[in-house]
Amino acid sequence: MEPGYQGSSAPALAVENLSFKYRNRPDYALRDVSFELEAGQIMLVAGTSGCGKTTLIRCLNGLIPRSYKGELEGRICLHGEETSDKSLAAISQIVGTVLQDPERQILGSRVVNEVAFGPENLGLPPAEITTRVDETLDYLDINHLRRRETFYLSGGEKQKVALAGILAMQPSILLLDEPLASLDPASAQEALRLIRRLADEGRAILIVEHRVEDILKIRPEKALFLMDGQLQYLGPAAGLERVVDYHEVKLPAPMIIARARHDPAPAYSPAPPLSPPTLGGRKGGQVGETLVEFEEVDFAYQEGPLVLHDVNLTINRGDIIAVLGPNGAGKTTLVKHAIGLLKPTAGRVLVEGADTHELSVAEVAKTLGYVFQSPSHMLFAPTVRKELAFGPENLGYDEATIDESVAEAVRILNLSGLEEYPPLALSFGQQKRVSIAAIMSMRSRVLVMDEPTAGQDYRNYMVFMDAILQLPNFEAILFITHDLDLAVCYANRVVLVYEGRIVADGPPQEVLAQYDLLERCHIVPTSLLAANLERLPRTGRFMRNEPQIAFCDRCARRRPGHILARRVDRGGDEREPQTG
Repeated sequence: MEPGYQGSSAPALAVENLSFKYRNRPDYALRDVSFELEAGQIMLVAGTSGCGKTTLIRCLNGLIPRSYKGELEGRICLHGEETSDKSLAAISQIVGTVLQDPERQILGSRVVNEVAFGPENLGLPPAEITTRVDETLDYLDINHLRRRETFYLSGGEKQKVALAGILAMQPSILLLDEPLASLDPASAQEALRLIRRLADEGRAILIVEHRVEDILKIRPEKALFLMDGQLQYLGPAAGLERVVDYHEVKLPAPMIIARARHDPAPAYSPAPPLSPPTLGGRKGGQVGETLVEFEEVDFAYQEGPLVLHDVNLTINRGDIIAVLGPNGAGKTTLVKHAIGLLKPTAGRVLVEGADTHELSVAEVAKTLGYVFQSPSHMLFAPTVRKELAFGPENLGYDEATIDESVAEAVRILNLSGLEEYPPLALSFGQQKRVSIAAIMSMRSRVLVMDEPTAGQDYRNYMVFMDAILQLPNFEAILFITHDLDLAVCYANRVVLVYEGRIVADGPPQEVLAQYDLLERCHIVPTSLLAANLERLPRTGRFMRNEPQIAFCDRCARRRPGHILARRVDRGGDEREPQTG
C-alpha cells in the first residue's frame, strides 16, 4: 500500500517552536518543541504520563486548535506546507492517527463498514472504496474479521481495525498513540514488523509509546523525549538510553541492571529475596480462604460459539493473580463473570458462596471492584473528586469514610492537583489512573483490573502497584495484562488463558518457565523474565531489576568468586559451589 501523498523534497513533517496551553489549564502542555521527520523514518516519542505526548499528536493532526481550544504558538508543516490554513478534512488526508483508546475512534457497526468509512467521506467512487477495503484487510491479515460486529471485538482486534480504517485513506504520515497498549506480545511484535514495513514503503511514522524496549527492536531512526511539555532529547534512538531516567522510562533489563549498579540513590529498597509478593490484607480471615469460585463454567455470546470452555478457577484470600493470554482468548469474558456482568451459559460462579445468578452487580461490587480496560466505559462525573466519591456514596459509606477513601486514592494514584478537572478531559494515562482510583475508593475486598498499565509510564505503574499491595482493604488482586513484566514483578500466581480454556495455573516461577507453552499462548519472553530465570536458583523468587542487583551483589560480597573454595567429596570429584 503506497502512501497517498507524493509531495515535495521538504521533510514530511516539520515542527518549529511549537507551544500550546489548554484554555482551562494554568500551565503550558507543550513549550518550544521543534523537530523534523523525513518520509520513510520512524520517530519514537517517549515520556511520562501527562508530559505532553498526546497534546503533540493533537497539534500534528489538526485537532488543536480546531477541536481543542487554547493558546497555540509555532509552526507545523506537512511536506513543506503550513497547516494553519488547512481544514481538518484536508489534514486528515495526509496525516492518519490511531488513538490510544480505539473505542473512541471506531464508528462502524461492522468491521467492513469501519474500514470503508474514511474513503466514503473522501467521496471516492464505490469501486475504489471496495478495492481499498479489500486491500487493507488483506494487508493487515484481518480479512477474517470483515463481517464481525465491532462491539464484540477484543481490545487487540479493535486496535487493528482502527489502524485499517486509517490505512484505507492512504495517508503519508502516521501518528500512533500507544499502538501496543492493547496487544498481546506476539501481536505487538507483528504490529511492530508492520510499522517498520509501512515506514520502509515511504511513510513517516511518529510513535508515542511507553513500551520503549519493544519499539527499539524495529530500529527507529529518531527518538524524542518529553518532560513537562519540554524537549529533553532529540536524536538517534540509540542515544535515548543515556538521557532518560530508567525509573520513569522502561528500558531493557540488561541496560537497567548495568546502569543501576552505579546509581548512587536506588529508587527501590530490595524486597526479601525468598518471600513471594503478598498483600497487606484485612486483619482477620485466613490466607487461602476462597472468595470467588468458578465451577465448570461455559459461556457463549448470544447464539455464537463458546467463548469459555469448562472453566474451573478459584480466587483465594492472599492471591495476586496475573491473567495472561493472547487477544481474543476470553480473558475479559472470564473476569466479567467474576463481577457478575455476565452469567454462565453452563456451570456457576460463586462470590463468597452465593451464585451470581442470584446477585445483582451492585451486590457483587461489595466484594469485587472492577476497573475496565477502556476508561471511557466507566468515567462520567464532572470532576475527578465526584468520580471517586460516586462508588462509596452508592455503597452507603458515611461522609468521613468517603473523604478518607477519596484522599487515599488520589495520593496513591498520583492524581493530586487534578481533583477538580473533568476526568474525560485528562490524558488517557490519567483517565486510567482515575478509573483505578474510583474502584479503590469503594474498598471492595477483591480488586480486579483489566490492563491496568495501559497508558501508564513505568514509574507511575510501579508506584501504584507497590502502594496497592500494601493497602489493608484488598484481600486479593486479579489483573489482566499483556505486560509480562508486571506478572514477573507482582504476581504470586499466573493463570494462562488460551482459546477460552485455562491451560496453566500456578506460581510464576513454574508457569513462566515453560517457554513452549508461552509461545503457544502468543506470549513473548522479556529480558526481565530471562534475567529472573537465570538467577532463580540463587534468588528463589522473581524480582524487578534493582532488587536482583542488590541481592546478587550481596551474594558476591559474601562469597567472592575468585576465592571460592572447591568442595571435594570422598570420591575426589570437584563440585560447583552453592551461591546466593
